Order: sequence, then C-alpha cells, then structure tokens
Amino acid sequence: MDTLNAFNTALQRRYPSALTLDHVIQRRAFSFCQDQNIAGNNPDAGSAQDAEKNDPSLSSFLSTLIPTALLALAFVTLFLLLRRKFKRNYEPRTFLGSLRPQERSPALPNGLLNWFGTFAKVPDTFVLNHQSLDGFLLLRYLKVASATCLVGCFITWPVLFPVNIVGGRGLKQMNLLTMGNVADKNRFYAHVFIAWIFFGFVFYMVARESIYYVNLRQAYFLSPLYSKRMSSRTVLFTSVPDEYLNEGILRRMFGKGVKNLWIANDCEEMEKLVEERDKVAMKLETAETKLIKLANTNRIKSMKKGGQNDGPLDHADASNGESGSLAAKWVPAKKRPTHRLKPLIGKKVDTINWCRSELERLIPKIDALQATHRAGNGKFISSVFVEFFHQFEAQSAFQSLAHHQALHMAPRYIGVNPDEVIWKNLKLKWPARVIRNILTISFVILLIVFWSIPVGFVGILSNIQSLITLAPWLSWLNDIPPTIFGVVQGLLPAVLLAVLMALLPVVLRLMAKLGGAPTLSAVELHTQNSYFGFQIVQVFLITTLSSAASASVSGILCHPADAPNLLAENIPKASNFYISYFVLQGLTISSGAILGIAGLILFRLLGAFLDTTPRKMYKRWSSLSALGWGTVFPVYTNLTVIAITYAVIAPLVLGFATIGLYLIYLAYRYNLLFVVNSNVDTKGLVYPRALQQTTTGAYLAIICLIGLFAINTAPGPTVLMGIFLVLVILFHLSLNAALEPLLKFLPKSLEAEEQSLLAAEDGVAAPHSSGTDKGSHIATSAINSSTDSPRKDDVGPAPHKKPNLITKFLRPDIYTDYQTLRRLVPRGFAEITYDPVVERDAYYHPSISSQTPLLWVPRDSMGVSRQECLHSGKVIPMTDEGAGFDEKGKLTWDRETARPPIWQEKVYY
Repeated sequence: MDTLNAFNTALQRRYPSALTLDHVIQRRAFSFCQDQNIAGNNPDAGSAQDAEKNDPSLSSFLSTLIPTALLALAFVTLFLLLRRKFKRNYEPRTFLGSLRPQERSPALPNGLLNWFGTFAKVPDTFVLNHQSLDGFLLLRYLKVASATCLVGCFITWPVLFPVNIVGGRGLKQMNLLTMGNVADKNRFYAHVFIAWIFFGFVFYMVARESIYYVNLRQAYFLSPLYSKRMSSRTVLFTSVPDEYLNEGILRRMFGKGVKNLWIANDCEEMEKLVEERDKVAMKLETAETKLIKLANTNRIKSMKKGGQNDGPLDHADASNGESGSLAAKWVPAKKRPTHRLKPLIGKKVDTINWCRSELERLIPKIDALQATHRAGNGKFISSVFVEFFHQFEAQSAFQSLAHHQALHMAPRYIGVNPDEVIWKNLKLKWPARVIRNILTISFVILLIVFWSIPVGFVGILSNIQSLITLAPWLSWLNDIPPTIFGVVQGLLPAVLLAVLMALLPVVLRLMAKLGGAPTLSAVELHTQNSYFGFQIVQVFLITTLSSAASASVSGILCHPADAPNLLAENIPKASNFYISYFVLQGLTISSGAILGIAGLILFRLLGAFLDTTPRKMYKRWSSLSALGWGTVFPVYTNLTVIAITYAVIAPLVLGFATIGLYLIYLAYRYNLLFVVNSNVDTKGLVYPRALQQTTTGAYLAIICLIGLFAINTAPGPTVLMGIFLVLVILFHLSLNAALEPLLKFLPKSLEAEEQSLLAAEDGVAAPHSSGTDKGSHIATSAINSSTDSPRKDDVGPAPHKKPNLITKFLRPDIYTDYQTLRRLVPRGFAEITYDPVVERDAYYHPSISSQTPLLWVPRDSMGVSRQECLHSGKVIPMTDEGAGFDEKGKLTWDRETARPPIWQEKVYY
C-alpha cells in the first residue's frame, strides 16, 4: 500500500490542477499514449524506449543501502560502548539474583571486542537448557531460514542468472536478473525445473524440521526436567457439563491414577476483594515510605543547619510511643501523606490511618472466603484440572475422548502452567466458546482486509497539500500557521502510523482472549496465526500487487491488449522493493535489537521518576523483558515467505534474504543468551506452526509462476507447474496427516525406553527389561561401557556413529532421532520438588491462594521505620530489612544479595 500511495502522490504533484485522481490517470495515460505514438513513428526513438526500460533499480538500492548501513554501524558502535557500562541492560542474565544459578549465562569479558570469542563458543542449546524451548526454536528457525535461502542461491543463480540476462526484453541494472527480462517462451523451462528442485527442497526442509521438532519435543517432555513437573501430569478440561462437576464422578471416570482435582470456582466477588486489598496495601506501603523518607530528609536538613542528630531508638522505645510519634518530630501533621476518597471532591483523609482501617476490614473477610472455597463450598464453573500420579496416565487421559457428546469436556490442554491460565475464560460453556470464536475470527479477517483504510488516512495526512488540490473545500487548512502545519504533515503521520502498528498486536491478543483461549500460550498461538495473516496480506501481497499495478496502469490504459506483457514484465520488477526491504530489515532490526536504546532510556528515566519504594526499585531491577512469540515468529516467517516466493522470479532476493536473516539470528542469539526472558511457554508449538506457514511462500510462488507462464502464453511450463502444484499438495497433506498426532501427543512406546535409558545412566538395571528389548540392549551396553560411577548429568555414549554431513542431512529419522536429541536436554538442571502448600493450591484461582502481601519500607536511623512496622504490623505484615538511605537521603536497597524480604523463589510448575 505504501508503494501505491507513493505512486498516487507522485501523479498528484505532477498535475496539481487536477480535481480527481481519475482525471490525473486519464491525462497521464493520454500523455503516455502520445509518447508511444511518437516513438513508434520516430526511427530514432529506440534510445528513448531503452531509457524507459532502464529502471533506476541500482541507484534505488544504493540509496537504501548506504544510509541504512551507516545507521546500523552507528547502532552497533553505540552498543559496543554502552554494554561495558550498563551491565543491567545488556548482560542481566549473567548476574541477576532473581535467576537461579543454573539459569544464568556465562559472563562476557568487559572489553570492547574481546567478548566475541566467548559469545561464539556458547552453543544455541544453552538457550534450550537454561531458558526455554521456544527461544531455542526461534534461533533454529532463523538459522534454517537463512540456510534455505543460501541453498536456494546455489540452486538458482548458476542457471537462472544466465537465462535471465540474455532474456531479450532489454531490461537493465538489477531488473536484468529477473524473470521479467525473458522474452523467449522456451527459456521458461529452465525456471520450471529449477522451481521443482528448489520448492521440493523447501518442502523437504519443512518435513525434516518437523521430524526434528517431534523428536526434540518427545525428548524434552520425557526428560526428568519436565516429566517431574506438576504441569506435565495435569490435564485441563473445559466446557465440562454441570453433572460432571463432582469430585467423586471425576475420580471414577479417570481411575486410580488421579492424585488431585481442582474444580474451578466462580471467584468474581473474592477477586474484587483481593484486588482491593492489594491496592490498599500498596497504597499503605507508598505512604509509609513517603513518611519515612520525608522524616529522613528533614533530619538531614536539620543537621546541616547545626541541629541535633537523634540517635537510633531501641525496640522498646519504638513500641511504647503512639503511632507516628517518632515521625512527628520531623514531619508536621499537615505534611503527612493524605488523599481524597473521591477525586477532587472527596473527603481528605490521612492515608496511613485510612489504609490500616480498610485492611482491618478486608483481610478477615478474604480469609473467610478463601477457607470457604478451599472446603469446596464455592460455586463451580465448567472447567476442571486433573493431576495424575504419573505423566503417562495424564497423557492417556489427554489422548482419550472424555465425553460422549460433541464439544463437551473439550478442548483439553496438558502442560498448563498455573501462571498462564486466563481464569475468566474457564467459565465459558461450549456454545459461548463457539460463538466467541466465530465473532473474533470474523473481526480479525475484516481487520486484516480493511487495515488499509486507517493506514491510507495516515498517508493522506502526510500529503495535505495534494489533498487540498484535489479537494479545494479544504483550502482553509492553508490558514494554519506554518509551524503547526509542518507538525501535522510531518510528525503526526509518523506518530499515528507507529501507534497503529503498536496497537495491532494488542488488538490481536485481545481477540484471542475474547475468543475464549484459556491460557496465555493458547493466546500466543492464536496471535501467531492472525498476525501471520496480516503480514502476508498487508505487508506482502498488497504491496507486491500495488507495485506491479502502479508500474503498469498507464500502459494498460493506453494499450489494453498489451496488459499481459506489461504485467509479466513489471511483477518481477517489484522484487527491487523487497531487496531494499531485506537490507533495511536485516541491518536495522539486528542492530536495533542488540542496542535496545528505547529499553535503556525507559529503564533509566522511568526508574528515576517512578520508583519511589524499595518494591518498585526491586521489581524494575529484577524483571527481564520478554518476547511475545505470537508476534515475533510471523515477522520472520513472512520474510522467509517473501524470499521463497521470489526465488525463481527474481533469484537475487535470496542472497539478501540469506544475509538479512542471519544478521537477525545473531541479534536474537545475543538477546536470548544474555538479555531477555521467556514468560509464556508454548512448549515449542510455535515452531511447527511457523514451518507450516513457511510453505505459503512455495504455494504463492507456484501459483504466481503459473500465472506468469499463462500471461506469456507458454502452455508447456504452465502445465508442468500445474502438475507440480498437485503433487506438492498431495505430499503436504500426507506429511501433515502423518505428523499431526506426534505434534500433540506422546507415544507410549517411548515410556519404557526412557525408563531403560535413565536406568542405564544411573548405573542400575532397567525395570521390566528383557533381553530382546531395544531399550534394554542400550541400557546393558551403556552399563558395560561405563567404568566410572555415573554422574548426575551423564547421558551415556552417543547412540550412533558420527555421520558425514550429507548422510546426517538426508536421514533425520536416524541422526536426529529421540535417543540423539534427548542428550540435549539436561538431567540435573534443577530439583523439582513442591512445598505441600504450593502443591495443594497450585490450580486454585489466584484469589483463593493469594496471601496477604508483605509490605517493604526503607529503614532509617531514627527508628521511624521500626515504629511504623510495629504499628502497621498489627494489621498487615511489614518489614524494613534490606532497604535504607544513603548519606544524601537517597533511597537504596541491597542489590548484592538480590534476595529482599519480598523475594519469592520461582516455582517450576
């Protein structure tokens, strides 16, 4: 759409007296026809025709490359300088105390360039073992996409470049290398057979990576790291009929393997009370901190004026005084923290006293409601969490049909983290879920199709002067002062466009939640689909078609009969835009991602102005930014689709795609290893979905080639590509049918094998083993070959001899099988144990298990904080440990230990 808007703008500027765009097109077409007629009658007009064909593609490319490269160089230089000073922003995963030691990355040298070697030595599997499966698979996708484009260069360039160069249409510069320069129909057979080879390779890569993911997923799920987690043994059933919301019935249904049951409760009333309690508690903490800080500041000012410094008081002195008596020595009553009960017009009250009285009312009420729900006396809603003793029992329940009626006790989910549950969606019954799904999907489709309208409005704002020319009744806009007019036409469109693009992922995630997705991981998977659809339609298809149409419209208007030839020539030319696009994306995204200047500025500025309590300081320091998988994957999937689509039409795109995708891979590799965290875990399901979406590029390319061959009236290539399309569809359907169950379920055949392998690694006999069992054979050979005592992280010898590169590539079923990939998953990463209270409350609604928060205030030398802790502690727990003031009165906390009183150890659900 941007290309089409630019085309329209250029036409409007050339004919400012035109009243309508149709009038402009008619005049341009008439002028073009006159030029063609003159050229046709002029024997010396050949040079003019050549000039038209000599599209300035190279100069356009260089005008994009040079400033983009300079900007990327500036970003990288700034990153190299800043990373040495701001470790918290550029290497937080190497030292943050909020991470377990095994979750941290190795520290990098602090030099300007000497850290490259250490960075290169850290394998990608480190992300798998110390962060998330999703992060590891994002890196793998970028590597595979880059490698696919590189192989595509080796396949297409040696054949198609010579064919295109001598094609005979007379195009120049970069257009010379495209299929649009081919005039001889017989030469299209080269494009056909190269398309067969390359697109066949693309589908092979999709199949190969799907096999890799299946085996890696099985190894990850069956490893002790995951299989001992509570989530791996728990199944969520939604849309449960009312008559089945009974613990006795559910236990009889699922058998003796059931360990715990959580029937979801309607906690709307209690949820509001808990939110109110937490809000009042944080208000009290802020007010107490403000009072203590104000008292300390006044004390420092008094000392500077020669006043007496009251020494610290002991515990008895602090407890004997009335509430606020110590603070009153330094803070007048009228300076104490206050607020209004209603904005502007409400009664003004003392914040500390009011909060204490409110908490005295709320806390007992909440405790009573929580006890009622734990006793099973609450109102049940139509969702149930069922925990089993063993993982294979949970898998059996997950794979079986739970209810005899359609859409009852479905959909079901396994591996659900309690922190990811969207509790309000658990109450949906199947009719509401179906209706919501239909409405939200329809909205997303309409949003994707009509997204051009708001973007077009922004484009109009960027060229108000031309708009005034087309619509004279808007001439009053000329009366706006030049400064304001410049802001409206220059800055405002850029800001609006940035806001629109930032809002889109938010809207798509909101639609996924409104559609009834019960978990955040399901929301990300829904968002991945919808955002990819947006990328394909708006970023790729509309831009390509509008670019080709804008380049051909005037010629088609003059000579309609030549429309096929003009489109055949100009559609490949649209690749020039995407060459520049890959340069822009590869250089700016990669350099901008590692620099993270916006995050650095926000971290420093917001921290300086908003972090007024120790809790806020700690949370900003210890919280890592996270990637949204649903919006990260589609961007790079779309880049790969673009490269594949143009692979045969304009092979040069593959070269720039290779470089661009690899640079993006390096940037994400650094960030995943040292900077960002993963808050939502899809268990790697984003990867096979991205692979399936990648095949869109092959389908679009095949269909486009069929169309181009038909436009050029080349029946042989058209028929051959049609046959290839049918074969590709049949292969794809067969592949999906074979792999779909393996993407969802764990096979029972691996359960016994995993037990044998674990027994072999621990140096004990495998249970229930037999001499003919494959797992037993492996276990025995592993035990016999081990002379030392087994280590906790020992995974035994490699199951296969090291193959050569070609054999390994062609046989993923052997050399990336389950036994091989399970060696990538660690055994001794963390001990998976649960406190009895944590295990009891795991899948209760958070408001049922929510405890009264511990308030954290800074300690002062006068004893004000201790007195406030004693008096507020009668209502709500409060401490002043681990935070205080420096000699200038600035608020500080203990960053060395990074274990403040409010710290809670991460639970591996």
